[in-house]
Amino acid sequence: MVSERGGVEPVRTAPAGPTARGAGLAGDRVVTAGSTARVLVAAAARALRGVDCADLGHPTSASRFAVARNAGRVALTAAQASEVDGERVAGWIVDQYPRERYPAVVLGAPHAAAVHLAVALGVPWLPTGFEMTAHWTHGAVDRPAAALDQGAAFAARVLAGNSGLHLRQVHCPASRGALAGAAISLVARWRALPVAYARFLADRLTHRAAVLLVDDVRRWPVSDSGQGHSFQLGCPASGLRPVDFHPDSPALRQVLRAAGATGDGWEPPAVTAAGESAEHGVEPGFARALGHWADGRGHELRQVRVPHPGALSAATADLYRRWLRRAGKTGDRLVVECGRVFDPWQVVRAGLVPYWCENATRRSVEEVEWWLAGSEPFSSVDVLPESPGLRSPAVAGLPQWLAVAAFGRRRRALDRTAARGYPVASVATRRATEVLRGQPYDLPTPPPLSVGDALAGLREAGAPLGLAVS
Repeated sequence: MVSERGGVEPVRTAPAGPTARGAGLAGDRVVTAGSTARVLVAAAARALRGVDCADLGHPTSASRFAVARNAGRVALTAAQASEVDGERVAGWIVDQYPRERYPAVVLGAPHAAAVHLAVALGVPWLPTGFEMTAHWTHGAVDRPAAALDQGAAFAARVLAGNSGLHLRQVHCPASRGALAGAAISLVARWRALPVAYARFLADRLTHRAAVLLVDDVRRWPVSDSGQGHSFQLGCPASGLRPVDFHPDSPALRQVLRAAGATGDGWEPPAVTAAGESAEHGVEPGFARALGHWADGRGHELRQVRVPHPGALSAATADLYRRWLRRAGKTGDRLVVECGRVFDPWQVVRAGLVPYWCENATRRSVEEVEWWLAGSEPFSSVDVLPESPGLRSPAVAGLPQWLAVAAFGRRRRALDRTAARGYPVASVATRRATEVLRGQPYDLPTPPPLSVGDALAGLREAGAPLGLAVS
């Protein structure tokens, strides 16, 4: 970056801690197995190689309490906290992509529509954070204050060697069920551009390639210690509101009972900031560092601010429909994906329009219903719900999913395997692959979407929904 004095300022990258020279845990051991960002990277890297997600995900028929116990056993221990290396995680992420040159890159919050966008552009998607799970001995779903104490101690060990990270702890029994009492969940967000990312961008981007940053701008109350660790009770993905996590909330009592807790120890920590960025928001320092890096190398940084997941999902679906039709395809077949049940390569291979629901909450399903109601009808609609693995007052029932499928004029399909055991049974990512492989081929695939067309399409379709493109 050129300074006002005419000199060149160094681009701020994440500081290297004591583990940055190659020691420490491997990235695939640090990042939570099955976490959204991890699945999205794996799916995006496969799609760029022309490979589907048939090898992703291993569902289990065990009870949610057995799942919680198993998750606690594979979570990181306090001793392993000092071996976490955010820089090594960044290197593990970029190493999954083909060694090619790319005309753009998409970075940001974990949103499958952003991955669909990247695949249409033919470029990588890189997350601006990653999830970790820490062991919590004698934990309890209904003891958020104890969870905060446990998480703060673990975070202090991690941050001692990773000053370039901010750790957002999320205690949410509404989205994690009994697992919230067996393991601590933390989202590690880079506060600056990791060296591995900077090296990847310098080596792989073509001249004047575009850099797209997708930010989740949802807000949530937090307790922030000011030491690089903050605590969040509940989350937007739960389908509940912050007030629903108050001790007197009927919704909270229902959630805790479903997780096997009484609620007697539910004493929320004091909130220090009522409207902070939620767990998947992009750190301001990361955005600034990325902008400095792009400016110093002749790349253009474009930002997409997402007020709620449905806004980006709807705009991307409209964009795909236009892209497919320009290539001579019908753009009349829709697949509604959910959570980690998606496959971007099979979507392109079959010439489908993808709409992604963040989860199986009523709010997410209502968003796709409203979008379908205002869209040109689709000849076929396939619906692939991801079972949340728990019961919650915010979870959509199967009739609501069936109502989504009913928008299809000729084909209306709710996946029976996903529906069986819903909402407590689990479904693997590869289930989307199995279903979409049954769709007829629509080859050749369209030529890659241009960045200009992508941004124009997102702006046009997303503006009424609050999506901001700059």
